[in-house]
Amino acid sequence: MLIQLELGGSPYIGVYARANDTVALVPPSVSPEVAAEIGRALEVTVVTTTLGGSTILGSVLAMNNKGIVVADFADDAELEPLLKAGLKVARITGKYNAAGNNILANDNGAVVNPDLGKQAITLIEEALGVPVERATLAGLKTVGSAGFATNKGVLVHPKTTQQEREIIERVLKVKADIGTINHGAPYIGAGLIGNNKGAAIGIATTGPELNRIEDALGYI
Repeated sequence: MLIQLELGGSPYIGVYARANDTVALVPPSVSPEVAAEIGRALEVTVVTTTLGGSTILGSVLAMNNKGIVVADFADDAELEPLLKAGLKVARITGKYNAAGNNILANDNGAVVNPDLGKQAITLIEEALGVPVERATLAGLKTVGSAGFATNKGVLVHPKTTQQEREIIERVLKVKADIGTINHGAPYIGAGLIGNNKGAAIGIATTGPELNRIEDALGYI
């Protein structure tokens, strides 16, 4: 199921929320009505929380159905719902700790910011339970904001090269397509939250963009 909405008055909802097939995390500013709408579309339990007091959950958290990777400032109390769900947790320190921006993952693999060090990559592999490879999208190192992946497909920045797409497809083991969101914005991951069952998409997204998202991510 696909729905369109905004969070905090912004169509860039992927900055503020993150989901897998079991749970979606949203900031406290999200109304119960909108949270329930997300829960129905994605068929998940919606948890309201912050991470280190931050409300930009989608930027600082990456996840698949095996685990999560989060910036090191998140505390145990904030992560408790995820720990109870049996997900493995890794915390990343340093300059590139915004995991949601720097990791693009599904249940098959993950590509990450090329500047992430060996220790961070090992932590990501252990938490998400997948092989990890450094890559860019359209020359951008913030692969998590430039793309979005399910276990059925990947949609990436429209200027992603053929070579970059081939790397994405090999690591994530799904077909990659290019597209935009929110009326021409290239940062796919910043504009939606979703899982293998459905997605909530920025309200500014056009009909043709919705069709491309639906097809590329395997919702039809």
